[in-house]
Parts: sequence; C-alpha cells; structure tokens
Amino acid sequence: MIKVAFYDAKPYDKPSFENCGEPRGLQFRFLETKLNEDTVELANGCDAVCVFVNDDVNAAVINRLYKLGVKLIALRSAGYNNVDVRAAFGKVHVVHVPAYSPYAVAEHAMALLLTSVRRIHKAYNRTREFNFSLSGLTGFDLHGKTVGVVGTGKIGRIFIDICRGFGMNVIAYDRYPAEDSGIAYVPLQELFRRSDIISLHCPLTDDTRHMIGADAIAAMKKGVVIVNTSRGGLIDAEALLEGIKERKIGAACLDVYEEEANIFFEDRSGHILNDDLLSRLISMPNVIVTSHQAFLTEEALTNIAETTVSNILSYFEKDGVCDNELCYRCGNIERCKKERKERCF
Repeated sequence: MIKVAFYDAKPYDKPSFENCGEPRGLQFRFLETKLNEDTVELANGCDAVCVFVNDDVNAAVINRLYKLGVKLIALRSAGYNNVDVRAAFGKVHVVHVPAYSPYAVAEHAMALLLTSVRRIHKAYNRTREFNFSLSGLTGFDLHGKTVGVVGTGKIGRIFIDICRGFGMNVIAYDRYPAEDSGIAYVPLQELFRRSDIISLHCPLTDDTRHMIGADAIAAMKKGVVIVNTSRGGLIDAEALLEGIKERKIGAACLDVYEEEANIFFEDRSGHILNDDLLSRLISMPNVIVTSHQAFLTEEALTNIAETTVSNILSYFEKDGVCDNELCYRCGNIERCKKERKERCF
C-alpha cells in the first residue's frame, strides 16, 4: 500500500481520487490544510505528497519531506511555480499533470469574455429584481475583433479555435511557436499594440512574471479587455488597477490572482477581506473575478485523478520513469533531454 498525504483537499477532490486510487493500492490521507513549513510534519509516514497550486513547496519544505522519507511530490495541476524544482533535484522527485482538460480552461476563458462584453452578469442581477431595463448593457461583437493569445500550448490553441469560431482575428506570441500550426505569431509588443482582447495561457516563470505591467498596459489599445485563466503572477495587479482607473483597460476577466493563496477556494463571505487590492478590483464594474475555477469540470477532475494516480504508480511500481516528471537537471524542466528513459536522478 502506497501512502499519500493529500494536502489542501476539497470535497470535490475526494470521490475521483478514492475511486481511481484506492483500488490500485493507494491510501490517501486527506488533509484540509495546505502544505507549508508548519504542516509538513503531517506527511510523516507517507511515501508521497499530493499538492495543489496554493501549497508552498519551498526548499525548507522539500528538505523536511526528504528527511521524513517522502520520495515523491505529485502535483495535481499543470503549473509548478509553487514548487522549488531546483531544491527538489537529487532529493525528491516531482511530477505534474500537464493536461487534464484544456477544453475546460479554454471554455471558461471564453465564458468570462462573453459575460464581460455582453454584460450578462449585470443583466442576471437586474432581472432577479424584476428590472428589465437595457440601459447600460450595451456590449460589442467579438466577430472581427483582434484577439492576442499569449501562450499556444494545448489550452491556448483550443482557445484560438474557439475564437476563430466567433470570426475573430487571431494573433499570438509564444517563446516556442508551434510549427505548422497556421497561427500568426507576432512579437509580444506588437501583440499588445494590436489586440482588442488579450488572453493569457502561459506558465508563470521568472521571465513571465508581471509580463502585464505598467509599460505593457501603456502600449495597449484604449479599451483593451484582458483575460487571465493561467497564473495570477502574470499580471501586476496594481498596474492593472491603475489601468482600469485611467480608463485604459476596458475590462478585466480574472480567474487567478497573484495573492490568491490564502483567499481562493475558501468561503470568505462572513469575513472582512484584508486584501485591499483585490477588494478594489472586485468593486470595479468592469472586472469579473472567479476563484480559480476554470479547471473545475467533471471531466477535468477525473483526468486529474487518473493522471496523478498513474504518475505515482509509475514511480513506485514500474521502473521509476514517469513521462510527467519535472526535472531540473537538464535545465529544460518539462522537456527533459533524457526523454524519460531513466530517472532524472
């Protein structure tokens, strides 16, 4: 029996992981708390830990996991910016779920965009109070608009397909352009300058952190709509707020927020929100915030559980090689030069 400490467990996580993992020899210790330096001891006696986007898997946590005998960190997400992969190298192996339901995230991005530009959320609130006035609900057609897509992995390309279905003009930026994709790639600054709508679908790295900042916003069209379903740190939230106040940004659709770790995924309705910046953003009439729910579909939850369980079993039951391992050794974390023929260490 492989014992797994499952941190930041939510009610919607348990059924899929129990159904997929327990028949295959995994025993989950579901913990509501997030993994950090104060809670790492809860993994004592476990072979692996399963973590999500807001668990803090820093060097100190990794060192303690290593001393506790934990051999594997299994992310149940694609992003891994919350894990110090460099510190893990040589001590604890790290695996992730590179794709669970790219359709879920891409569709949510479009749902946010449509809700914003057609004022659907405002109309819903009005009609609930039997107010059927159309004043202030004028939107604009997506057809013919230019959308700039930053990041053309699986999610970004599905979002592009959706946009093309609406008759939108698509331009894109990616450090590693997809060959023979038919996508019109442009430099990032040109994308900022030309786009009516900008949607972010790239990972958070040192190079992409705050890629949407004051300078980028200054280069954008007046009235630009920004959509972010990737990672909050891609956007400098203070610069975003200033751009909204200055009427430069027409709307912002956010499923993620840089300081979301102690806010999202929890019911804060009975409490005063201490994050003034988030409070001000939410108060803006042209800002829509959802709490990191783009992934949350039945299909995605099933795929996340199946891939995570397979990742764990591939380490403990086979030859120890996992296609989804994150390795610092090669300097190309997701595209290991060893082509997964053997363990990275």
